[in-house]
Amino acid sequence: MEIIIKKDKEEIAEEIINRIKELIKKKRHPVIGLPTGNTPKIIYKKMIEEYEKKNIDFSDIVIFALDEYLGIHLDHPASTREYFRKNLLNHINVKEENLYFINGTPDNIEEECRKVEENIRDRGGIDFVILGLGQDGHISFNEPGSSLTSRTRVKPLTQSTIKHLSQFFGNEEKTPRFCITFGLGTIMDAKEIALIAYGYHKAVAIKKCVEGPISASFPGSIVQMHPKAKIFLDDESANLLDEKEYYKWAYENKHKMFDYLNK
Repeated sequence: MEIIIKKDKEEIAEEIINRIKELIKKKRHPVIGLPTGNTPKIIYKKMIEEYEKKNIDFSDIVIFALDEYLGIHLDHPASTREYFRKNLLNHINVKEENLYFINGTPDNIEEECRKVEENIRDRGGIDFVILGLGQDGHISFNEPGSSLTSRTRVKPLTQSTIKHLSQFFGNEEKTPRFCITFGLGTIMDAKEIALIAYGYHKAVAIKKCVEGPISASFPGSIVQMHPKAKIFLDDESANLLDEKEYYKWAYENKHKMFDYLNK
């Protein structure tokens, strides 16, 4: 796990975009897992800007959405698919056959969950997954108490998550109570993880995620176990980290280690 502390979310988005560009150069069909929510919107904005400048071609990229609300049709204005169409897909040249969304209204829920896992395997696994972190520690919709080895499945949403999501559904009564989500085991199978957080309101969560014990009660802590997880933070979200200055020093001086090894 590597902690990368940047000045602001714009700098973080630049780092993520550069990594996506590297993947596209290395692999014909890079497979990326993407989240919804407010946190990644700056990244999607940057992706669109880079496409419009002709600095990046998305025609061969494969995208998996990490979750969907149970009982919500794909064309519902608050569905995951519509979120991505509005914030990213309508503005870049990704191909329809390279998009994978979870069906929130399947005839057979267990079969839909199996299908998600099979689609990932058929595409050779996830190369790069981007994650936000909830204040209660959830990543994707793996709420507190999620099994650390879980696969794609149905999960009940917590009251705090329902309250937060109600802004997209009009009120809490209309907000879904369940979702289908990538499991923690599914996420950890990705070859590379980028977890991002901004602002003071995420500082406590980041402290638990990065320096706390690994626990199902705080699902995001599982990323400590990933060999290629990078945690991208601004100064505010990193404010409570005991080793903040060391993390900064280590990242800023990383190149010196390679210079030393190459002597």
